[in-house]
Amino acid sequence: MNLESGVDATGGQLLSCDRKPGCQTPSFLQQLYQCICVGALAMASYFIISHFVLQSVQVVGVSMVPTLHDSQQYLLNRWVYYFRAPRHSDVVVLRDPVDKGFAVKRVIGTAGDRVYLKDGKVFVNGCKLNEPYLASGMLTFPYLPENEQSFTLGKDQFFVLGDNRKNSADSRTYGPVPRRSILGLIVR
Repeated sequence: MNLESGVDATGGQLLSCDRKPGCQTPSFLQQLYQCICVGALAMASYFIISHFVLQSVQVVGVSMVPTLHDSQQYLLNRWVYYFRAPRHSDVVVLRDPVDKGFAVKRVIGTAGDRVYLKDGKVFVNGCKLNEPYLASGMLTFPYLPENEQSFTLGKDQFFVLGDNRKNSADSRTYGPVPRRSILGLIVR
């Protein structure tokens, strides 16, 4: 077999193994640099996505039962509130004003609303709130000796409640929540 001529002993043509001029295999250092760059881009992409777009969260506690249950995993959409404000009935993750931890609550009132709690019922702007997400017979009482409580929400303030009203520290305790404390929307 003659590799120089490109013809083997049977007369068949062989493909040339010659490299193209100017084409070289990258050196070990170049390949290492490329791997480091790909790894850095992957880490940067993960950081951006998990901190500004979508994040996995685990519910701890029973304040949102029956909607969300303890130890379940959900996705937190952090991107949505860059384009719109939280709305009534959104289930959100927020920075708890009391212990600075994270809490999952439902938005009941938005900027400019008047929220009124009386006789176990919630009224928003004078209308009784329809709450199909609550367990049957669940009432909402204020955490005060009186049987009623009223809140008027200012600009960029939100009133939040847990769906398990008997076991939830929420706006009845710490008052309206500022917009900057709301991190994102729970995706179920």
